[in-house]
Amino acid sequence: MADAPTSPYLVLARKYRPRDFTTLVGQDAMVQTLGNAFAQNRIHHAFILTGVRGVGKTTTARILARAFNYEDASGPHPTLDLAVEGQHCRAIIEGRHVDVIEMDAASNTGINDIREIIDSVKYAPSSAPYKVYVIDEVHMLSTAAFNGLLKTLEEPPPYVKFIFATTEIRKVPVTILSRCMRFDLRRITPEIMTAYLESILGQEGISFEPEALAMIVRAGEGSARDNLSLLDQAISHGNGTVSAATVKAMLGLGDRARIIDLFEQLMGGRIGEAIETMRALYDMGADPQTLVADLADFTHLVTRIKVVPAAADDVSLTPDERQRGAELAGKLPMRALTRAWQILFKGYDEVARASNGLQAAEMALIRLAYAADLPSPDDLIARLANQPAPAPSLPPPSAPINRGPSGGGGGGTSALRVEAPRPVATEAVAAQPSASQPQAQAALATVASYKELIALAGAKRDVLVKLALESQMRPISFEQGRIEVALADGADPGMIATLSARLQLWTGQRWLVNVSSKPPEGLTIRQEAVQRQQAAQAAAHDDPLVKAILDTFPGAKLVNVTVRDDATAIEPDLPPPPPEEDDE
Repeated sequence: MADAPTSPYLVLARKYRPRDFTTLVGQDAMVQTLGNAFAQNRIHHAFILTGVRGVGKTTTARILARAFNYEDASGPHPTLDLAVEGQHCRAIIEGRHVDVIEMDAASNTGINDIREIIDSVKYAPSSAPYKVYVIDEVHMLSTAAFNGLLKTLEEPPPYVKFIFATTEIRKVPVTILSRCMRFDLRRITPEIMTAYLESILGQEGISFEPEALAMIVRAGEGSARDNLSLLDQAISHGNGTVSAATVKAMLGLGDRARIIDLFEQLMGGRIGEAIETMRALYDMGADPQTLVADLADFTHLVTRIKVVPAAADDVSLTPDERQRGAELAGKLPMRALTRAWQILFKGYDEVARASNGLQAAEMALIRLAYAADLPSPDDLIARLANQPAPAPSLPPPSAPINRGPSGGGGGGTSALRVEAPRPVATEAVAAQPSASQPQAQAALATVASYKELIALAGAKRDVLVKLALESQMRPISFEQGRIEVALADGADPGMIATLSARLQLWTGQRWLVNVSSKPPEGLTIRQEAVQRQQAAQAAAHDDPLVKAILDTFPGAKLVNVTVRDDATAIEPDLPPPPPEEDDE
């Protein structure tokens, strides 16, 4: 006699799909809200469920359809207590009830599909108390379909309920959202997901390793369906058991302990050991891009533990990640961790685009190892401050030196400023608006000097006039209502009329702006500022501490000097120094 045919295998995601709200995991807020609504008989006629894939949107819609149409010996009555199957429950669970219509909006997007729903709404349910329409991926409906649904959705017959599900809530028109009760289904937390997977494995009688479950939960990203699919795959891959080794091989993950070893070698600047470790992981089957992603993931973990120490208690972490991550968080400064994250983040894209991913990954790790070994600016200044001073050479009296506090071990900031000589103040120095003259003036302004005129142009955000006053004109005389200037070579003569018009607009009185007949002598405001900056740089190069820095780092250059001058100084537009490679 032939053996009876066995029933086809049912995947875990379908076999353990929740059938009531007591078995729905990770959505307590929604369950509580719905429970209160049913208890008070305040049941909305339209619901929209949103969230990432696999968090229970379609499952919740089917449970709600059961709750609406629950009917037992006492008669129909909506309830969330579905422990005992009602008259219509089995047909709804199996998706064959005539009054619960499920529609996939991805394949039924047009107005004609919605018109069928609108026409059928007019007819009462055949057997259940309510006719329930479940539309999945509702955001894929066309604009005409959404518009056709509006009136029916706002005022449906009393025996009709609508349940929408979508992963792209922003694509749903606000006119639809305003007619629905919205529930945002959250990602399932690692603690809840781990306990859920353990209960399923217990029911299946399958042995497992906690580290393997932690890897699956991390890869599942809070989706119950993704986690169950990965668990199904892991059971098959491990021949009936779920072990860390088989899950690593299945997911293409490097050994987490070896990843931490690789991270420590990189942050310690031991690039030779790091390259050998990466080669060994690559030979074991790890993908180069996955290795870089794992390093970035562990960098984020260490940074998170450094900021929030309680993050080390996450149940999805392996013992090595929990213990060694906390140790590294205490040793590594935040500056090194953020720099490592930036290099790995950029390296991930480079590996993805490269024709040889292993080479690109090795270059990214080399860059990280050398960057991680660099001293911080605080360390540099502390080292330089402790070095013996070079041969005595007094700075010129015109270049006083101001050294900020420096030193190591205190963790505080230190500064180095080289002050340029202060030139004799002239009337042709521009001024920023003072406290008594705010930049945004509602009333008419008063101008008493050429530098106040430049400041007024800046306050009025008139860039053309301000630049002309600084770079194209040199003041000859200035009195109330009358200005005499000399034009520099190449200056635009039309700026004279523009300046006169602006002064009348800003001050409310007429100004006479004359051009001197004498040839221009002296420098403009901008040229004087450039000269001061160049003098400050020359003085800075003679400072003993600056010389020590340049001698310590061959190839380094002094690129900028901040001049501590009065508030009327003009920032010169000096050309940037030519780029040089390997400058730090």
